[in-house]
Amino acid sequence: MGDWSYLSTLLHKVQSHSTVVGKIWMSVLFLFRIFVLGAAADKVWDDEVSEFKCDSLEPGCEHGCYNWRFPISYVHYWVLQITFVSTPTLFYLGHAVHIIHKEKRMIAQGNTDGNILKRPKYTDDRGKVRIKGILFCTYITQLFFKIILEVGFSVGQFYIFGNIFMESYFHCNISTPCAHIGAHCYISRSTEKTIFIFFMLVVSGISVLLNIIEIIYLLCKKRRGSRKRFLAQQHVINSHEFPSNEPVSSQYGGFSLFPLPAQHVTGLCSDEKHIDCISKEKDT
Repeated sequence: MGDWSYLSTLLHKVQSHSTVVGKIWMSVLFLFRIFVLGAAADKVWDDEVSEFKCDSLEPGCEHGCYNWRFPISYVHYWVLQITFVSTPTLFYLGHAVHIIHKEKRMIAQGNTDGNILKRPKYTDDRGKVRIKGILFCTYITQLFFKIILEVGFSVGQFYIFGNIFMESYFHCNISTPCAHIGAHCYISRSTEKTIFIFFMLVVSGISVLLNIIEIIYLLCKKRRGSRKRFLAQQHVINSHEFPSNEPVSSQYGGFSLFPLPAQHVTGLCSDEKHIDCISKEKDT
């Protein structure tokens, strides 16, 4: 099988632009798909043509039965699946690199013009990408496309190959170029191939599950961030309307509700005593 180093290098760059769940998806893709497919599965299917035998001596019958049972090799089909499933992630990587490069260029241009620009929107102080704005939409879109491709290839595998169990022999029913009664054909390493078929289907299901979890994680994170921003805005608005050092009560016409100092209270009491003395003098 071909070299996966170029694709592995590109997908490794995506890890710095992904979430924690996205990094787990990358690990599943590398360890349980590319590595297993290159190291083990390719060896198992290496003799799928040379060890495929039929009990017919008619010319072309054996090749015809092989093409009838396996329209495409399992290994080649899985290579196509990995390539197509990885393509949306590569599109996101290209878009993220373009957006970040464009933002850095605008900041550099603003610094040369002497303008004061805001902080970068899509990167933090450590240079880590923030999945927000247009990058958030692109990231969610590529997750949906990966789910659709994974499910599509899994369903297509059932449609093309039929039963997921690899039988050790089968009856070839094609009449041309075989005889009218067909032929019995035999497959090598049928049990081992069945195990690998199950393994690749399970890994595909795990990939779909991780993509769904990542979508839920991003949506919850975005909702939590929006709620925090809303509460912060409400706090700023309330602090402007009701400053902490000037408490105001609208019930009493906007006057301060602080208690009066003690000297003012005693002054009021002395004034009341003075009024009582004047009223007594008038009575006498």
